[in-house]
Amino acid sequence: MGREIGFPEEGELVVGTVKKVENFGAFVKLEEYAGKEGFIHVAEVAAGWVKYIRDYVREGQKIVAKVLRVDPKKGHIDLSLKSVNEHQRREKIQHWKNEQRAQKLFELVAERVGLTADAAWEQFGNRLIDTFGAMYVALETASNSPETIAAEGFEGPWADMFIQIAKENIVPPQVEIRGVFKLGCGGPRGVHVIRDALMRAGEVKDPGVSITVQYLGAPRYTVFVTAPDYKSAEQELALAQERVLGHVKANGGEGTFTRQEA
Repeated sequence: MGREIGFPEEGELVVGTVKKVENFGAFVKLEEYAGKEGFIHVAEVAAGWVKYIRDYVREGQKIVAKVLRVDPKKGHIDLSLKSVNEHQRREKIQHWKNEQRAQKLFELVAERVGLTADAAWEQFGNRLIDTFGAMYVALETASNSPETIAAEGFEGPWADMFIQIAKENIVPPQVEIRGVFKLGCGGPRGVHVIRDALMRAGEVKDPGVSITVQYLGAPRYTVFVTAPDYKSAEQELALAQERVLGHVKANGGEGTFTRQEA
């Protein structure tokens, strides 16, 4: 049976390999949709007038395109290259690479529990994608929060093996954000007040988040927050600001915080 493959949706970004280039457009094999092919009209290749289409696309080239129209009955999929910016292209390529890796790990799970890839897809693979949206996301979840797999109703020897392989091969994602404290506190205890305030910055309850402080030279100190995602990082950074500035001001000092871009 294998993985269930349908048609892409309008507005979706897809990865493709250019199969044939004509003056009027390019035919593209869709990498994520087995047996499906899309077409990029020359007007959708680039903004403005395209004199030589091969200046923009060539046979064998990997591209990221946006789906404009889908006609499942005729099997037609119209694509646009010019509607995809560089940031979208990089993100989509990374997602595609992650999914390719996930497919190989999934096949390894099937092999370890004595199933063919097709049988594994039929028994639990398609259900994993229905639940988590993508195989790589399912593997990330199994690696970071293995209890979620059971909570979603997945159990048995294959589930244990899925979690084991995920933990061995999927490194939890991490992001880093930072900012600069400018702190001042007079009097004989001023130095101690600032030191204690900066120590409070690292009082994080979430085991997946870490905060470190680097001395730049009084009165400036850089704080770094490392977390699995930007939302968690920003939340912890906001709490660190409250702890640090609150302690300094409560002891007669003053301080400011400036967010820095990475």
